[in-house]
Amino acid sequence: MGEAVLAIVVLGGFFILRGILATVFFFYLLPDGINCPNCDAETIRVESRKLNFLMPRFRTSWCLACGWHGLLRDNGQPAVASKVNQSGQLPVSSKKSSK
Repeated sequence: MGEAVLAIVVLGGFFILRGILATVFFFYLLPDGINCPNCDAETIRVESRKLNFLMPRFRTSWCLACGWHGLLRDNGQPAVASKVNQSGQLPVSSKKSSK
């Protein structure tokens, strides 16, 4: 009886350890930051309440350029807004005066 319990504990421990190691490996396999892994364009964050609650260290993202969607590692910093607006022009406050 003692040998059976010991075997179950050892095999169960290896099973749990394998799951932990696979999770850590795949966590570091995911790209870090806000750029798309396919085309290197900036992605937008897609809010998913359930997924963000279950996995707060991940970021659900979607690339407007190529249509890729998936998970990225969230570095905890808010995304910095680009200096170029949607029309491709610089903001009025950053233009130099023409004298």
